[in-house]
This record gives sequence, structure tokens and C-alpha cells, in this order.
Amino acid sequence: MTNPIFVSPYPAPDKSSTQSSFFGWLAILMLVLASVACYFAAPSLLRLMFPFASLAVGLFLYFKYPCLYLSFTWWQWFLIALIRRLIDYRVGLDQQKLILLSPFLVTLITGITFIQYLPRTLRTQGGLPFIISIFTVLYGIAIGLVNYDKVIVLRTALDWLAPVLFGFHIFVNWRKYPEFRQNIEKVFLWCVLITSIYGIFQFIVAPEWDKLWLIGEKFTTAGSPEPFKLRIWGTMHSPGPFANALMAGLLLLLNQQHPLGIVSSSVGYLSFLLTVVRSSWGGWVVGLLTLLTNLKPKLQMRLFITIIVLMLCVVPLTMIEPFSKIISDRLETVTNLDKDQSYRDRSESYDRKLSLALSSPLGNGIGGTWIIDKDGKFVSIVLDSGILDTFFAIGWFGAVFYLGAIFIILYDIFTTPVIRSDAFASASRSVSLAIFSQMILGSAMLGLSGMILWGFLAHTVAAKKYYNQQRSSGAL
Repeated sequence: MTNPIFVSPYPAPDKSSTQSSFFGWLAILMLVLASVACYFAAPSLLRLMFPFASLAVGLFLYFKYPCLYLSFTWWQWFLIALIRRLIDYRVGLDQQKLILLSPFLVTLITGITFIQYLPRTLRTQGGLPFIISIFTVLYGIAIGLVNYDKVIVLRTALDWLAPVLFGFHIFVNWRKYPEFRQNIEKVFLWCVLITSIYGIFQFIVAPEWDKLWLIGEKFTTAGSPEPFKLRIWGTMHSPGPFANALMAGLLLLLNQQHPLGIVSSSVGYLSFLLTVVRSSWGGWVVGLLTLLTNLKPKLQMRLFITIIVLMLCVVPLTMIEPFSKIISDRLETVTNLDKDQSYRDRSESYDRKLSLALSSPLGNGIGGTWIIDKDGKFVSIVLDSGILDTFFAIGWFGAVFYLGAIFIILYDIFTTPVIRSDAFASASRSVSLAIFSQMILGSAMLGLSGMILWGFLAHTVAAKKYYNQQRSSGAL
């Protein structure tokens, strides 16, 4: 059974001109084999080897196989936390967490694109918001380096800078939009399938490496380290980013014609509910509503059919114990927030955090929300809001430009009629808004969630430029 598809009237990738990626896959395979061998022979060495080996493979793919580079980058983000936990299970917890640098190093390769294309992008329509955002982040890093510990600032800067550079890279390569579109659909199809299956396994079994990590990190908000009592985080480092990755993939799957579409969606929605991340649930609703209201009528009907099919597959799964209890308990808190302790705690401390965030018009600098505790670990001063975090780090001066750039992009892509005819572009637009809508409740512009936000913003702007160019040249 296949998922109903929204058929785009625009050109598909020219497969005859697509470069063979044999040597790219060979490089990835060599990295995998070397990592497996090192894991069993010298797992401690793998912590240092993997980031730099990944960087080498990433550089090779960046220059030779642009589409495969995108896939490689996304999978680095999807799997690195699980790789870290498996290594920790064998040789003990690593407080330095060097292996977690791997996806950042691979993503920061796109800084080459920024340096190379900055002058001409200043004259390119649609590119200025990305440039403004990058420079406001650099501004926040500069202030942070003056005020705080250099290591903390540089570590925090990675979360801010990598997603924006990645988005800029996708935008600059807008001429490759058909190939990138095809690539991202496959990446998130397999992401939803693989990470969701692992997430369900995690919930039922509670593997030892996950329990060790949960206890060692004192991550009490993820539940108890025993079967059926976890808020699952799959292959990633916490339930929030995992839920956002699934949310993006599930919205994209609504327009894919693939034999695994229904299977991926079914296990994906079950895992998505088991994360019990209410902000991501709300983001999915925002994304679905914008997708429904911004498609052409014919595509809206196909979307309704897809939703009905998925409900018939997913709802019975959520009624089975022990899945039903954890899902129903969390859903009750959505309709009765006054009795939810998490909501009350956030509400009571919001005024204090607002004063902290607005304490400096020029910003306190990136890195100010992290301190080093007595055990030498990084501990975050939680502001519980991406908006507050932005004002705290880069002040009124930077936040106006950073958030304004995102608003400009969102306004641009939601007022572009041509995107309505491309279901992937419409879904990308909905994913962007779904992530951005969560910034009031969390720092959705950082890390993996930030990659999804800026990546899909860039895909949508690239779609607009690609189709406008096709029309002006008479290719459509």
C-alpha cells in the first residue's frame, strides 16, 4: 500500500546529469567499518577518531558529492548521541563529550560556502536574511568571548552558528533544488523509520546503554530508567530534538509515494506520541493546519485521504497497553494545564527570566546561559524560551535583526503562490513554521532543532528561486 502523493508539475531531477556517487558511498562505508572495528578494539580511541574521520569524509563529499554531503550531515545529527552512549556503555561516561563535536564539524564545512559566496549573495534576492542572521550570531559570539569562559562560548556558539551556515549553503545552491528535494525526502523517510523503531524498542526494553546515560546525566525529566517508564529520545540526546525530527519527517511523509511510507508514518506517529513533548505536538498541529490551508484544493483532498489512512493505522496502536497510559496521561495535561506542575513552574518563573533576558540592550553574549559546576560539567541556566534566549544572548540590538530575518523569510515564503504547487516546498514551509512556533517554549533555533528550522527555511526559499528562474527562462 502506498501513500497518496502530491504530484508537482515542475521538473524532476535530471538523472542523466547526476554524478555517480559510488566513491562517496565508499568513503562512508570505510568510515562505518573503521568505526565498528575501533569500537570493539579500542572504543576510547573512537571518541577522538570519529569526529576527525567524519570531518575528512564530510570534506570529500562537500567538494565531490553535494547531495550525499547533505545526507551525511543529517545522519550525523540523527545518530551521534546513540554512538556516544554505546561507547560510554563500554568504557564509562565521558564528561568531555568530544565525540559530540562530529556533527558540528561536518556542518561547519558549509562555512566555506559562506566565505565563497558572501559577496555575490549580497546582491542576490532572498539571501540577505541568512547573512544578517549569521552576522548577528557572530556578534553574540564576540560579546560572549569578552564576558565568559572561552571554551563555554565556543561550545555554545556551535549550536547557534552551524544551523544558519547550513541553511545558507542550501539557499546558495538553489539551482540544485530538485536534487536536494529528492535527497531530503529519502533522508527523512529513513530517519522516521529507523529512529522510530529504535525509540519503540527503547521504550519497551530500556537498553543498558540508555539507562547508564540517563542515570549518569541525571536526566530525570526523561523518566525512570526502566521499561515502559521512559519518555523516549530514540537515537538522539533528548526527547525534544527527537520529537522535532519526527515531526518534520511525518509532515514530509504526507506527500511521498514510497512503499515504506505508511509503515514509516505508523511507527513514526507512535514514537512521536511516546516522546510526550507537548510543544512538538503543538508544532505538528501548526504545521498540518498551514499545510492544509496553503495547498491547492486537489492536493488538499489527497492530504485528507492520507490523514484518514494514517489514523486507521496509528489509532489502534495507541490504544494498546502500555502505550495508551503514558500517551493518555500526557494528553490530559494539555487540556488541564492548571494541574500540570511543569506548566506552573514555567509560569511562576517567567517574569524573573524575562527580566534576566532583557537585562542588557546590547546582549550578554552567547555562552552566558551555561556555567561549569563543581564536577566540571556544563550546566545550563534554563530560560525555557528561544525568544528569551535570543534577547539574553544578543540583546535588543541583535534580536531585532535575528528574529526579524526569520520573520522576513516566513513572510516571503507564505506569500509566494508558486510554492503551493510543489508539495515538498509546501511541507518544508509548514515544518519551518512548526519549529519556529515552539521558540516561545524552548530554544528551537539551536542544535538539531535549529538545523531543521534553518534547513527547511532554506529549502523553501530555494524552491521559490528555482521556480521563478524556470518561469523566466521559459523552462516551465
